[in-house]
Amino acid sequence: MKRPAQVLLLVLSGLGLLHASLFSDLCLRYVKEGVRPLLIASGALLLVLGLAAAAFDGGRADGRHRHDQGREGHEHEYDGHEHEHGGHGHDHSAAPRIAWLLFLPALSLLFFAPPALGAYTASRAGDQSAVVKEQKRFDPLPATSPLPMTLTDFTARVRQDRERGIKGRDIRMTGFVTPGKRGGGWYLTRIIFTCCAADSQSVKVRMYGAAALPANTWVSVTGTWHPRGALGTRSAEAALDVRRTTRISPPVNAYTDDLPLTPS
Repeated sequence: MKRPAQVLLLVLSGLGLLHASLFSDLCLRYVKEGVRPLLIASGALLLVLGLAAAAFDGGRADGRHRHDQGREGHEHEYDGHEHEHGGHGHDHSAAPRIAWLLFLPALSLLFFAPPALGAYTASRAGDQSAVVKEQKRFDPLPATSPLPMTLTDFTARVRQDRERGIKGRDIRMTGFVTPGKRGGGWYLTRIIFTCCAADSQSVKVRMYGAAALPANTWVSVTGTWHPRGALGTRSAEAALDVRRTTRISPPVNAYTDDLPLTPS
């Protein structure tokens, strides 16, 4: 890879990062919102370095041209010197050819966005939800009906709330559809990033009483806890008897377990 290609790679990488983090929300498919400022700064730095390198190389080329004009009387000696060094057959300053592969991720950020994580990722985790943090006390639930809840909070209350606060309550949650592996059925799912896609975890709640929509369809569901196991203990299943299902648009920042979106 010659010097101009290296400069072009810097510029394309910087533009790709800025496109994904500053001029669009593509970065939220792979990292948390809090990482966005770092991506913007990195993209701007790469772009500045690339442009600075291009300007430096251009200035050096102009200086060399003027210097060569002043040495026209020594042209024969200069050509002989170039021939001597050219006899090595290769340029030690060039990067290895495999470095050309670095253009692939740079160009993909500009022209091809890999798909977001979804049902395929969640299904590979099996039919079990991610481990929910142990809680000893739960705040009283508001009297709102249906009660909006996150999948994480619902799962924790089903398995840990000794007061059984959700018993008989109408619950509303949102997420995307993940088909079940064993025995059919489907799960309402959210994928949560701790930092980025590499450490993602899936939180899933089993749905009963409603036909599965296509995988990755975002829905809002309303229903009551499906009585299976002893509520408030680890034997209880994080599941819902669905009374209503409404399709919704995916949120911009889909990799958090936020309170349900209000169906439009």
